[in-house]
Amino acid sequence: MAVFTEVTPDQARELMQQLGLGELQELRGIQGGIENTNYFVTTEQVGPDGQTRRGDYVLTLFERLSAAQLPFYLHLMKHLARAGIPVPDPAARPKADAAPGAAPESEDILHELCGKPAAVVNRLRGASELAPDVAHCEAVGAMLARMHLAGLDYGRRQPNLRGLPWWNETVPLVLPHLNAAQRTLILAELAYQNHVAASSQYAALPRGPIHADLFRDNVMFDGPREAPELTGFFDFYFAGVDTLLFDLAVCLNDWCIDLATGASDLPRSLALLRAYAAVRPLSAAERALLPALLRAGALRFWISRLWDFYLPREASLLKPHDPTHFERVLRQRVTRPLLTADLLTAPAPAAALAE
Repeated sequence: MAVFTEVTPDQARELMQQLGLGELQELRGIQGGIENTNYFVTTEQVGPDGQTRRGDYVLTLFERLSAAQLPFYLHLMKHLARAGIPVPDPAARPKADAAPGAAPESEDILHELCGKPAAVVNRLRGASELAPDVAHCEAVGAMLARMHLAGLDYGRRQPNLRGLPWWNETVPLVLPHLNAAQRTLILAELAYQNHVAASSQYAALPRGPIHADLFRDNVMFDGPREAPELTGFFDFYFAGVDTLLFDLAVCLNDWCIDLATGASDLPRSLALLRAYAAVRPLSAAERALLPALLRAGALRFWISRLWDFYLPREASLLKPHDPTHFERVLRQRVTRPLLTADLLTAPAPAAALAE
């Protein structure tokens, strides 16, 4: 998240009043990320009993996504929230012509501010855990599986816009910025992923809406570290319909690695994977292709970080991520494949767990 478009307090105040969310008290730009403009918004609300209470929200202005694309993301969040998945719930403004008890599709949850599409969601409680342990990974794995199951009956369809077609388009743009060894790696891996995607095993993978960017900083926890409560997944603006296994691979590549080296942390990997499979067991095709999809997840984020690093846009608050991190992760996934199907059910070796 970053600030590309400056929003004034008066502009934010008017929008919050229109949505019935109270009187603006504070507007603060959020630093970090690279796609959208984001602000924390605090309001004061007066309840039916006359008592005032605080409202905490996140205001997002979409810099790249179009108004035609955004309903997929916003209604997905509404769909998941209604299914009991802890996600930000977009503030709705009922359409003037909507009948009482109308379907969710009639809700107006996409707004406009500063000439940009915008949304307002409730701010989740807690904080991100940037140094997760086994308990955090178990919670993420189980909730990710619940989210995937809850999304299966979501009616809208939109592809993963940062999927394989985007990789094929973007690699030629970043190649001039790479050294010989990096060019060899990225081209070889891209060819491998095109080969995997053309296989019958890949065609058999279960598909549905995925988050596609569920890193440590996109999950909130509350409570003590030894018994963390997962309070929400957020930042769904890379979501799309893709293989559910790719979403799992993205999580394993961030939650369950050593950040300094990109190497797998086996206890955390097993905890996340097994917690996920306990809720949604993996198919035979998913078990076979997990190592390939772990490589795919690393390649996707190496490409996007190269693109953001070497071809950046201006922003008031913008810190592009280091692209070499996912180069290291990819090299680890190629040379030291993490898991086989046996590790889903067999006890983890005591020596491995002690590493």
